[in-house]
Amino acid sequence: MLNAERRMSMIVVLIACVTLHGQSQLPAQGQAGTPPQGRGRGGGGFRQPDPIAFDDHEGWLSLFDGKTLNGWSGDANWKVEDGAITIEPSCEKPTGTVYLVWQGGEASDFMLKMRMKGTGAINGGVQYRGWIGPNPPRAQPAGQGDPGLRPPPPPCPSGAPRGTPPDPKAEEQWNMFGAQYDFDAGNRYTGQFYEQGTGRGIVAWKGQVVQTAEGKNPRLLATLGEPAVVDAYYRPNDWNELTVIGIGKQMTHLLNGHVISILVDGDGSKFHGSGKIGLEVEATGKLFTKDIWLKKLP
Repeated sequence: MLNAERRMSMIVVLIACVTLHGQSQLPAQGQAGTPPQGRGRGGGGFRQPDPIAFDDHEGWLSLFDGKTLNGWSGDANWKVEDGAITIEPSCEKPTGTVYLVWQGGEASDFMLKMRMKGTGAINGGVQYRGWIGPNPPRAQPAGQGDPGLRPPPPPCPSGAPRGTPPDPKAEEQWNMFGAQYDFDAGNRYTGQFYEQGTGRGIVAWKGQVVQTAEGKNPRLLATLGEPAVVDAYYRPNDWNELTVIGIGKQMTHLLNGHVISILVDGDGSKFHGSGKIGLEVEATGKLFTKDIWLKKLP
């Protein structure tokens, strides 16, 4: 359970970070619906909080130099192009589910931000408080028989034969489990809390505040707006500003300066309070990531 000082710091951080993308979501002083400066509640001289620019990096650690993958580890599918980390799975050259893992250690209580965009049907995300491990063996589906007797897969839309994804055994050195800020170019899942490889899957959908407890289904505490409003936070075919705030058992996801999901994770059998940071991708299309910054919190 969080102590009183930690709970208070959480509230302060969340209030401050509502405007992380650089412009306040509140009307300017003197506009309709906003008390003028010094004429706030009770006439006590209250004022609106100052906005925090997304590019304010004071006290933050840069995780990406914009030129190389120094400090990161992954397979040869990950590259740097025009100042961004990129990966481009395709039908002809599929990647399966692969990860790029930051090698700078683990983070427990922190703020993490970056810019991300995607094309095609790309689906990926930001792993945090994660760990590395092999995937459990999968049972062969009933009726599949000898793989050598299966019909060949149909060709790609281009007419070329379908490619083969990397060997899963070779990828195990980067295979991540744990919390994920989900991101997809089609904006079906962007911003939700997804848990990779643990069996929980989607825990807090975008637009939701969710609480978990051991032995119980996740419970909805609140919603963060009408679905159409929440969907409109996403910028298609453009850079999106992603922020993760992890403080104790509360994980808050921001998208372009808006709170998009919150999980209060009371399930002690699943919760991990510290771990690795990484990027994940699957499906086809192209994922771009840049401006990656981390701020560890006391």
